[in-house]
Amino acid sequence: MRTIVLLLISNCFMTYAWYGHLRNAPPATYKSMILLILLSWGIAFFEYIFMVPANNYYARLEGFTPFQLKMIQEVITLVVFFCFALFFLKENFRWNYVVSFVLIMAATYFMFLPNQGNP
Repeated sequence: MRTIVLLLISNCFMTYAWYGHLRNAPPATYKSMILLILLSWGIAFFEYIFMVPANNYYARLEGFTPFQLKMIQEVITLVVFFCFALFFLKENFRWNYVVSFVLIMAATYFMFLPNQGNP
């Protein structure tokens, strides 16, 4: 559970670092682009403070395989981005987003099925 909580916090920072500047902003000039990059790196620093322990330490303690960990990260990333896009960026909701998310959740389900003796 600690892994998931840390990944959730990490993804909030990551999503804001990557997409926060898209809200009602004109295209960046060269100077402002460098400023955006530096600002995004500064925010991403906090992403790594939560992501590295989640992936390296707690995921091992909680028994996640690398494949399971990656799938958890992708689902969390999509949930966080979905909320961010709707509420912060004011994007329109579309039915195909839900279908896509359901398919990814199905993939996650299959990722966590126990191994039935096949190597």
